[in-house]
Parts: sequence; C-alpha cells; structure tokens
Amino acid sequence: MSARTTRGQIIEAADLLFYHQGYDHTSFADIAGAVQISRGNFYHHFKSKDEILEAVIALRLSNTQRMLDRWEAEGQLPADRIRSFIGILIINRTRIMRYGCPVGTLCTELAKLDHVAQAEANRIFTLFRDWLCRQFALLGLEAEADSSAMHILAWSQGVATLANAFHDEVFLRQEVDRMYAWLEACGQRAGTLSA
Repeated sequence: MSARTTRGQIIEAADLLFYHQGYDHTSFADIAGAVQISRGNFYHHFKSKDEILEAVIALRLSNTQRMLDRWEAEGQLPADRIRSFIGILIINRTRIMRYGCPVGTLCTELAKLDHVAQAEANRIFTLFRDWLCRQFALLGLEAEADSSAMHILAWSQGVATLANAFHDEVFLRQEVDRMYAWLEACGQRAGTLSA
C-alpha cells in the first residue's frame, strides 16, 4: 500500500468515524483499526488527532465544493440548483436519521470543545451559504439573497437535527416538501421560477 493511499484511507476512515462516533470519542486505535494498520505506521502519517481533523475538514471542504460545482453544472435554473441542496436531506435521510448532519454535528461538537479547528469546520457552512446566496440572487431575490440562504440552511439543519432525534422519516419528507413549496413561492415572488 503506497503512502498516499494509506494517508487517504486514514483520512476517509477518520471522516466516517468522526461522523458516526464524534471527534472526541474517536481514538487513534479506532482509526488504525478501521484502516487495519499498526499504530506505528499510523503515526508515520499523522502525529496527532488534530492533524487528522485538519485533513478531514479539508476533505469535507473539497467534497462540498465538488458537489456544489456539480449542482451548478447540472441545474439549468437557480431554483433547480437550490432544489438539489434541499434534496440532499432525502438522499442522505438514512444517515441523517442515524447520525445527524455530518457538517452540523462536527461544527457543534467542535464548538462544545472550544476546538481551534471550529472556524475551519464552519467554512463548510460558509461554502453552502455563499453558494445558496448566489443562487437566490440569480433567482431574482438579490435584496434578500443572504437571508434566504441562511433561512434554508437553518431550516435544513433543524430538519436534520429533529429527524435524527426522533428517527422520523415522515417528518423529514414533509419538511422537504415544505421547503420545495417555500422555494416555489420565492420564485413566484421573484417572477423567475419556471414550473
């Protein structure tokens, strides 16, 4: 196994474990066991759990940017792209109901720990906020683009939190439908949303 492959496997395993167990409850041994390497080999790639956290956050930022770029390329209209954002609640519903939102849970945990990496983790939300703000501006709601972006971002986080707390897929789907209806009303108000 090459060093690059091993490092990538460590980061991917840590990403999954931080999501499933939480950063604080995940040990070096947990990650090494998931990758099936010795702790000595593990320390060759990462000297501390904070180094792994930095790499996990960088991976999540990169993956989020790629997803946003894909939605940008695939969605003809701003409303289509915003629907893609809303739709991730449905696509990831099983994981959300079991573990919560991967971004929200990590940011919340790091805030509780007053961890130095909290600001970097929050950049994932900033990517979503900035991208959504741009989409709402393109939709014709430039004056309220940022508040609309924050509203739908907060709404989706609340849905993820409550779907996780109650393990309630019906609730999740109902809220997604409400978000779609709200988006349609926004588009009608702007006069730019097509059916």
